[in-house]
Amino acid sequence: MTLDVAARQLDMSKSNLSRIETAQIGIKPRDVRAALALYEVTGSDAEALIEIARGAQQRGWWQKYSDVLPEWFEFYVGLEAEAAALRTYEAESVPGLLQTEAYAREIYRRTAGEDGLERKVAARLHRQEVLRRENPVQLSVVLNEAVLLRPVGGTAVMAEQLVHMSRIAQLPNVTIQVLPFAAGGHPAMSTPYVILNFADAADASVVYLDNLTMGLALEEADQVLGYSLLHEELCRMALDPTASLTRLEHASRNFA
Repeated sequence: MTLDVAARQLDMSKSNLSRIETAQIGIKPRDVRAALALYEVTGSDAEALIEIARGAQQRGWWQKYSDVLPEWFEFYVGLEAEAAALRTYEAESVPGLLQTEAYAREIYRRTAGEDGLERKVAARLHRQEVLRRENPVQLSVVLNEAVLLRPVGGTAVMAEQLVHMSRIAQLPNVTIQVLPFAAGGHPAMSTPYVILNFADAADASVVYLDNLTMGLALEEADQVLGYSLLHEELCRMALDPTASLTRLEHASRNFA
């Protein structure tokens, strides 16, 4: 298929398609989807390329941290930057988007050591811009109550972290709910997660799971639905946002 034919079929100029092919400009995931359909690429090969396009669409600031961010996590940061909405559950620690500098530094020190520590912290703080950008991400967080009680970095660091979360919880695009011990057992006891939704309806939602050495993106519709229902259940079991804010403020006073 010639460049001229492909460009006409994809409703773009030859110059634009040529620049995409030579990596001079990026390409949106929906345009990747259209090109794959035109070139008759389907199945897992197609989905893999769409995921790459998602991760690359907003390639930018995190590239300068590639020396301290593993490739699998750079991929997640690209998805996070593009997402319109994030839903997450954390059992042990404050989510990265809500961490203070001191708390983030202590988390990295405990989990990854001193190597590249300050650059890792800087990258984590940069990620938080998605909460305050022109079209901020809609964030729904459910926190195990244990997160509020574990004094990461000592009492002063923890008090600052809890006050910070109380402030962030008052942003119109952020909802924080605390899952109290009194709720008993719950369906996410073994699985922290992030669910990412995108503004373009053609871009399927993604569930992201990770640990210290790898990340995993789940995109099958039944997998995403399962985690979405799980998040809804956790939100029902957790304190409502107002009661959760009160709980955060009470916890911060205990560390003051």
